[in-house]
Order: sequence, then C-alpha cells, then structure tokens
Amino acid sequence: MIWKFPPNKRDEIHRAYIKVGPNQPIFDNYPFSGDKSHRRFQASWFKLFPSWLEYSIEDDAIYYFSCFLFAKKPSINTSSNAFIENGFRNWKKVNSGKECALLNHIGKGPNSFHHKALKSCDDLMKQSQHIDRLLHKQTSEEIEKNRIRLGASIDCIRWLTFQGCAYRGHDESQSSSNREILHILATKVRNSIREEIGDAKFCIIVDEARDESKKEQMAIILRFVTLDSFVKERFFDLVHVTDTCATTLKKELISILSHYNLQVENIRGQGYDGASNMRGEWNGLQALFLKDSPQAYYVHCFAHRLQLALVAASREVLQIHEFFTQLNSIVTIVSASSKRHDQLQEAQAIENANLVAQNELETGKGANQISTLQRAGDTRWSSHFNSICSLVKMFTATNIVLNNIIEDGTTYAQRGEAYGVSKILLSFEFVFTLHLMKEIMGITNVLCQALQQQSQDILNAMHIVSTSKLLLQQLRDGGWCNFFANVKDFCEKHEIEVPNMSAQYVFGRGRSRQPSVTVEHHYRIDVFLATIDSQIQEFNSRFNEQTIELLTLSCALDPNDNFKSFNIEKISKLTEKFYSLDFPSNELNILKSQLQHYQHDIPNHLKGIGTLSELCNKLQEMGKSRTYHMVDRLIRLVLTLPVSTATIERAFSAMKIVKTRL
Repeated sequence: MIWKFPPNKRDEIHRAYIKVGPNQPIFDNYPFSGDKSHRRFQASWFKLFPSWLEYSIEDDAIYYFSCFLFAKKPSINTSSNAFIENGFRNWKKVNSGKECALLNHIGKGPNSFHHKALKSCDDLMKQSQHIDRLLHKQTSEEIEKNRIRLGASIDCIRWLTFQGCAYRGHDESQSSSNREILHILATKVRNSIREEIGDAKFCIIVDEARDESKKEQMAIILRFVTLDSFVKERFFDLVHVTDTCATTLKKELISILSHYNLQVENIRGQGYDGASNMRGEWNGLQALFLKDSPQAYYVHCFAHRLQLALVAASREVLQIHEFFTQLNSIVTIVSASSKRHDQLQEAQAIENANLVAQNELETGKGANQISTLQRAGDTRWSSHFNSICSLVKMFTATNIVLNNIIEDGTTYAQRGEAYGVSKILLSFEFVFTLHLMKEIMGITNVLCQALQQQSQDILNAMHIVSTSKLLLQQLRDGGWCNFFANVKDFCEKHEIEVPNMSAQYVFGRGRSRQPSVTVEHHYRIDVFLATIDSQIQEFNSRFNEQTIELLTLSCALDPNDNFKSFNIEKISKLTEKFYSLDFPSNELNILKSQLQHYQHDIPNHLKGIGTLSELCNKLQEMGKSRTYHMVDRLIRLVLTLPVSTATIERAFSAMKIVKTRL
C-alpha cells in the first residue's frame, strides 16, 4: 500500500531527511534527568531500537520520526503520544524487559500503529513508487497507446478515403469522429496547396454536378505554376450550392478563396464548360469575375468543345447517326448476360488460336488477351472509339454469339432481335461505316486523350487541334482508295457481300426521290466525304484560332521547331493588351530588351523543347529564369490559362463512387 501525503510537504520532508540524515547525535555524556532516578539517554539505544528513533538535544527527549510523520490523531495511549508529540524522557522505563516503553510503543505484529507508520515512511523514501510518479508513468503509457490507436485509425481512414470505400456503419453525422479526422486531413491538404501557390497567379476551374442525394455540388480546381516551374492542377474543394446561378457560384467561390487568403485579383484564368450560367457574356460566372479581375480570361473547356464538335458532326450525316444506334444495340444484346459473355470470350479464344496457328497473329507477353465489347459512354467521345475498336477486333466472335442466340434463344423476341441485329452486323453499309468511324475517331482520339491529361498547356492543345484538322484533311483528299481497299478486304474475310460500285444506288422505301447516283458516289460523296467535311467544319467553327486572339498571340512564345514562331512584336502586343496589370509601362521596355537577348540566346541552348511547360522548367533548371525574369513571368501567366475541365470530372467520378444510393 502506498501512503498518500501532500506532494509538496512530503517532498520537503524527504529532501531534508536525505540531506541531514536521522537526528541521532552520539555523545559520551548525555544530560541526566532532573528526577530522583538520576538516569540519562544511552547512545546504545539507537542500535537496540533502530526503527527511526531520534534524540532531540533541545528537549532532551526521544521521538519516533515515522510515528511523528504519520500520526493521524492523538493516540489514547499516553506513551504513544510522548513518542509523537511531547517527547519521551522517562529513561527508567527503557529496558530489555516486557515493560520497556519503547517495545510497548512498537507493539507486536505488522498491524501496529508503529509498524504501519514505519511502512509508510519507507514508502516515502522510495520516490519511484510515489503515487504521482506512478500516475505519471501510467499516464505516459496511456498517452503513447492512445497515439498508436489514433495513428492506426487515421491510417485506416486515409486508406478508405483514397479507395473510395464507406466507413463501417456509414456514420457521417456531425458528431462522428470520421468527419472530424477527415476535416483535419482536408484542411492540412488545402493549407499545403495554399503554401504551394504562394504569391503566384492562379486559375480557377469550376463545374457543378448533382450527386445521388440530388444536391448540387460545385467542384473547385486551382491551376498554377509552382516556384520550380511545374504546372499543377489541384482539387481544392467540393461545395454544396443551393442553386447553379452565376451569383450563387461566385459567392461560394469568393468565400472559399478568401478563407485561404487567395486574392481574387490574382486570378489569371477561368476554365468552365459552355453552359450559359458559366460563359454568359453579361451575367455568366466568367463575366462576374472579369469585373473584379479584368485579366481572369475565360477559356471554354477544350474537351467540351471537342465533344460538341464530334456530336454535332455525327448528327449531320444520317447514316452515322443510325450507325451509333445500331452499334449500341449489338453491344447490348451480346453483353446482356453472363452466359453470352462467356460465349463471346470462348469464341474469341478459339479465333485467336486459329490465327496464331496460321501465323496471322503475333504472340508474346500480354498479346492476344481475351476482352469484351466496350459500351460507348454519353460524355466521353473516346469511349465510342473504344467500342468501335472492340467490335472490329471481336467481329467474328460477336457474330457467333448472335447465331447462338438465334438458334438457342429462350423466347421468340430474343431470337428475332438477334436475327435483326445479325443482318445489320453483316451488311456492307454497317461495315463501311464501322471502318470509317474507326479511321476518323482514331485521329480525333489523340486529341481526346491529350485533353484528359493533367497539367496540359494550352499551346500544346492548340497544336494537337491543328494536327487533327490536318490529318482529317489528308484523309479527305487522298485517303479514299486505301480506305475502301481495307473495307473490301474485311468484307471478303468475313464473307460479306460487297455491292457493285458502278451500279445505281437504290434509296430505301419512303425516301424522297433524288437524281440517280452510283453506289460508289453514294459511299464516297454522301458518306465518306460528307462525314469528314462535317468534322472539319465543326473543328474550324469551335477551334477557330483567328477568333481567339489571346491564344494566337501566345503562340509567339511557342518553343516548338526550335522557336520557329517566336515573334517579339506579337509578344509585346500580348503583354500590352492582355497582361498590362502584370507589366507596368515602365517594365515594357525592359521586357523588349530581354526578348531581344532571349531570341539569340535561348534557341542555341535549348533545342528539342516541344511544349511551353517544358520550356518553363528548363529555364528554371539552367538559371535563365533569373536572367530573363520578365519573359519567365509572361510564360507562367500563359501556362496558367486552363485547357480542359478533366480534373474536375475526375472529382465527380470519385464523388459518384463515394456517394452511392446505399
């Protein structure tokens, strides 16, 4: 049992005792008592009764120190009180017999008052056993264990968060610790992003979507160039908004930006889709921000432009529009059940084995993997390309599955539907359109994929737009013969009848009568050229460089082809017209002087640079960003301009994973 004593008093007594030691003075002659017994204290009693016996020179009396310290109340036994309070000096009662006053005070057994006090005093001398020390030790151990538990909990929450998994019990109430820990993590991430931005100019990329609970959510992405010259797009927040009108969106945006001390005046770009509440010239979100920051230029998402261009082009040609409807029906029927899926993969495996045996298919690690038909998505045009490629690859296997359904279908409706789809699949018109769209979308898919990349710079995106238009034009002007030869080879391989191209083309029932044309004229002019022309027309309309003066002038900074487009006059015009706030009039002459040196210096040291972001990074590595600090500043401003809202769409994809109906 550990005796409890006021810590300050206990420590004071302990320190005094350790320093001085027990009060046991050794003399040859102690004073005699004043009574008739003529006796005095004997030094041998210190050894005979060693249990904390002490002698007071001043009182000429003895005490038991342990009993003095731990006496809770005056004892009934007067002799005990003498050893505790008054001091004992009746020397004639000290002897070796049973009547010895000291022995009577000590008592017999471990439960006597003296032995209990002695035990408490011994405990007092053992500092490591003091209650506060033990409590401190236990508290430290408990704190360490709690930290380990908290660390494990945080690791679990981080893992579940990154994997998009729900927590056990789905407790996301205000009192849930899940929300607290996630809020701390989110705040630390946002603070880290804020430190990364520093004093740099930045761009806001915003979009909104409705989650499973039917609430409108606004995602916010910040695009900026770091101090070490890397372009970053960081997801910053997902905010619930009551409505999607421009004023509401702006209010929420300003609230978040101001909370993290991000000044609206430092915005140098806005990236949205083409919705009216975003791009409206008078009351749209971009117009509202332009009033506060005149150099926060709006760029319509390139990926959204491309989507609109391709969709509009596909609707221009009736046969193309009909083709995608038919393609969707084929994929739906063949992938409708696990049984059909297994049949498709089995047929594909057999076909691959036969082609390998005939040396018509290369072998190797990762080659000839069994796959399935891809379904085209509504918002990703590249998914249409994947769907087309998968059908071309599994054309034979798809036909086998359709024949199985025709023969073994459980209902007449299934068999009839499969029969109709099979006739479409094996028609020349469908195969022709299948290969045409594979050819066209193979060209535009490069642009689709590039626009999904993070930190894409706007000049590189414009280059890919230009090359896409060029390749489409080349296909239109000289690609018919090779294309038609490939279609014929495919038809012969799959035993599909190729119509007589010199014969008169017969229009279907119900169509208005038109001048007679040959089959070749129909497929080459009405389908092949018409489809490509509609694509080129939409590209020219939605990616018209002449109407985007900011981008056109920015191309003068392009390092591609060893700085072939470099033009001091255009760069100066770009600075004066679009970035006058970042380059006061007194700095424009300095910028022009730097550009003159830059023109002769940089192309000799930096060759093979293809993008503006690579140029910015290389200038930093070589230390040229300090020499041409104004040119570097302008390059960073152009890099801040957004290209697409792909990063935001990734955030919405994650939101759909986390916010399910469950």
